[in-house]
Formats: sequence, C-alpha cells, structure tokens
Amino acid sequence: MTDTPGHEPEGHEPEQRLPAVRPPAEAAPVERFTASRSVRTVELTPERAAQVVRQSSNARWVGFLAVVAVILFVAIYWFYELGLPFGWSQPRIGENGAEVAAQQVTAVERGYNLYEANCARCHGVDGEGGIGPVLNSQEKLFAHLNEDYLRNVFEAGGRYVCGNPDSLMPVWADTGHPPGPLNYRQIDELIAFIRAPSDQTFIVRDEELLDPKIDPVTGEVETFTGWVDPNYEPAPGSTPFPACWSDAFATPSGSPGASGEPTGSGEPTGSGEPAGSGAPSGSAAPSAPAGGDVVDIVASGVAFTTPNVTAPADTNFTIHFDNQDASIPHNVEIKDASGGVAFLGEVFPGVATRDYQVGPLAAGTYPFLCTVHPNMTGTLTAG
Repeated sequence: MTDTPGHEPEGHEPEQRLPAVRPPAEAAPVERFTASRSVRTVELTPERAAQVVRQSSNARWVGFLAVVAVILFVAIYWFYELGLPFGWSQPRIGENGAEVAAQQVTAVERGYNLYEANCARCHGVDGEGGIGPVLNSQEKLFAHLNEDYLRNVFEAGGRYVCGNPDSLMPVWADTGHPPGPLNYRQIDELIAFIRAPSDQTFIVRDEELLDPKIDPVTGEVETFTGWVDPNYEPAPGSTPFPACWSDAFATPSGSPGASGEPTGSGEPTGSGEPAGSGAPSGSAAPSAPAGGDVVDIVASGVAFTTPNVTAPADTNFTIHFDNQDASIPHNVEIKDASGGVAFLGEVFPGVATRDYQVGPLAAGTYPFLCTVHPNMTGTLTAG
C-alpha cells in the first residue's frame, strides 16, 4: 500500500474498498426487550418494510374516506337546515323555516293566554271591543295595528294612541315608564297573537303546563283561529285607518239608537273610557223617550242574578241596571234575532246603577249579555 493514490506495490493485490461491508445485524440484549428476535433487529427486514408500506397506504385511504364522509355530512346538513335549491324541500331555519313556524305557533298560543288574562276584559274575548277599542277589525289589522305600533302602545300605554294622558290603557311592558308587568318575551307573544292569521288553527293550552285544554262538554281539544285575514285588501281609494281611533266611530245623524249606546261600532271614546252617558262622539244618536215600564236587571258576582226578565213589546221602556260588583265594569247589551246589537248600554264600574232608555222592541225573545264579560248572559222577553 502506498500513499500515492492509484499506485500499489508490485505484487500486492489492490484493497477492495467499495461497497463497504456492513457488519451483521445483532439483536439487542434480551434484558432490554421482551419482543421477539425478529423485531429486535437493528434494521428493518424486507418483510417488515413491505408491511410498513402497506399500512401507510391503508392509512391514506382511511384519511381520504374520512374527508369524503365529512364533506358529505356538511353538504347534507347544509341542505337540511336551508333546504334544497329551487324550493324542493322546506328549510328548517331561516325566515320561512319549519323551526321558525313552530316557534311562531308556540308564541301565538302563549299570547292567547296572556290576552285572556290581561286584555279581554277591555277589548273583548274575540277583540270585538268594549271598554277599549275593537282589535279584530280587518281595516285596522291590515296596516294600522302593525308590530311596531303595538309595541309602542305596550311601552307607552294608551296615551300613545290619541295623545290622551288620562287614557285608561296602562303601560304593559317592563321597559316603559313606569314599568309594566310584562317582559319582552310576553310582549312579543301578545303581538304574535294579535297578528295571527285567520286561516290557521291554534290549540288552547293550560297556562302553567301548556298541555292542550279539553272541552268538558265535547271531550275535544279546544282550538282558536287568528284574526288577520291574509286575503283582505282595502277597497280601492280607501284612506289609511286614522291614528286616533276615537275619530273614526262617530254615529251618523239619524241612525237608530238609544240612550246608553256608545259609538256606532260599539267602541268607547279615545281616552279608553266609556262614552260618558252613552252619547257617541260626533253626531249623536237620538235617544229613546223616557218613560214606560221599568225592567230591573242586577249584576252580582260577575253574573246576572236576574237572567230572565220581561218587557213590553213595541213600546219604549227603561232598564234599571244595578251593578253590585265593586270596581268591576258591567253593562247590558241586547242582541236581536240575527245576532246584531239591538241595544248597547253604557259600561260603568260598580257599585252603581244606571237607567237605560230602550226603544221599542218587537215581540219575541232577546238574549242580553255584558260586553265586558260575555259569559254573563240572560234573556229578555218582549210581549
């Protein structure tokens, strides 16, 4: 061997340098490992290397399939929530979603109980009016009684309607000044009830448990419908409903009526109070002449204790109405055979009395009731 590269001593066989010979693989000491000898070699055997490659390929396939599954899940859930394109399915969320519709139904049914407990006394069980104005008029519901207007009335009270600081309509929202008894959710539910459509049926539910109420007579679930007619359209050329409702119900001069009748629609004055002695605002309806027989009607315990009374036919008579319920408003409303109003007396709180002058009634029977409490009923027989 020489220091000069490429020159070897004569007669000396050149040294083989490449490839370098690796020492044989030796197993690690048994004291450190408990695995079999085949896995304790320093190098991977060809079989082990092939196994690692196969496992790596399987792992890539598993990862690919997992990504595909996630993509499919996201796509399916997307269309489940928002609906298929071109309206092929109803979305679950969104403005027209099934979940929103279900929540709206719940709000309307809760609002029904709130209305019955807080509003029906003045506005009538079906929004027909009484001490307070009518609410179920399609003319008013079309645009006047919109969500923003109703919310302002609940927050400001009746003074917001006609600017009358003496209005009997109190503040209902707890955000008002002074605060009322209803929170924001209850206000939303009341508005949902007032704006509920008339082509949809809702279930009357228990106030506490929200279970459906069963009619004790028929044994069926009690239901109700909304007030808003989706198909209503104002007459061509009609003007918007006036902001102050008291100006809209002046009875035309010469219309039939009797002392004790309020305005032609049966609504009180703009302050939310009954129309004084019964004369409506604007042109007053003529009063029936005083005199004739006197018919006594008594209200006590939120019921008529004189449910059957008689009156002369075809002549004027007087109803002496004795309201014995302290601080509870009552009146006498007489219906005709078609269900229309034959006479409407002034609403007033007890304990007090009123004399109603009633015009001639044809012979027959006439149901009468209290406008504020329609469950108070009786029968007047003219003959």
